[in-house]
Amino acid sequence: MNILIVEDEIRLAQALGQIMKEQKYTVDLVYNGPDGFDYAMSGQYDVVVLDVMLPGLTGFEVVKKMRDAKNATPVIMLTAKDETLDKVYGLDHGADDYMTKPFVPEELLARIRALSRRQGEVIIEELTFSDLKLNLSTNTLHCGAKSVHLGFKEYEVLRILMLNPKIITPKEDLITKVWGAESDAEDNNVEAYISFLRKKFFYLNSKAGIETIRKVGYRIEEKTK
Repeated sequence: MNILIVEDEIRLAQALGQIMKEQKYTVDLVYNGPDGFDYAMSGQYDVVVLDVMLPGLTGFEVVKKMRDAKNATPVIMLTAKDETLDKVYGLDHGADDYMTKPFVPEELLARIRALSRRQGEVIIEELTFSDLKLNLSTNTLHCGAKSVHLGFKEYEVLRILMLNPKIITPKEDLITKVWGAESDAEDNNVEAYISFLRKKFFYLNSKAGIETIRKVGYRIEEKTK
C-alpha cells in the first residue's frame, strides 16, 4: 500500500512514516500544503494522511482542490483541534475520515486499512521497469532468473526512481525522502547508494541503468546498445 503523509511537524511525520514502513507500506513524506497537493495528484497513493494546519495551503484547501480536480484518493485529516465544526468542515470539503491529535498509531493504521477496503484495497506488490521487478514486500530486486536483496536505503532510492521513470529526481528530494529533512546526509551519500544500485544492476545483467543528470539528479532508463 502506498501512503502519502502531509504533516509540517517533521518529527511526527517521520515517526508516522516509520510506523507505516514497519507495516510494509511504502511512504512519502511532505511538509507543506502545495507539495502535498502536487504529490496527491500523482495518483499513486492508496491513502493520504493530511494535517489541517499546513504552510502554503491548509489541509482543508488541499482536499478541496483534490476533489475539485476529480481526485478521489481517500483522505484522513489530522488536527490538534477537537471541535465538531472543524470535523464537519473537513468532511464537507471532501475528507473521508478525521482524527484528533494526539492519537494512538494503531487506530490510525486501522482507519487506513478500513479506507483501503472501502476502495477495494488494490495493493501494489511490485514495481517494474524494463527487465527489473522490485518486490515491495521483500525488498528483493529480480531480473530474469537472478535476484538480489536490497538494503533499506538502496530499496528506498530505487523505489522512488521506479515510481517516476520519466522524471528526473533531484538529489535533494532523495535526501529528504530517504534520509529525512533533518538529517546530515549530503550529495555524496546519494552518490554512494546510486553506485551500489548500479553494481546490482550489473550483477543482474539488467538492461536498465541509472542516468546522472549533471547538477540536477537521477533518472532510471533503459540502456541503448
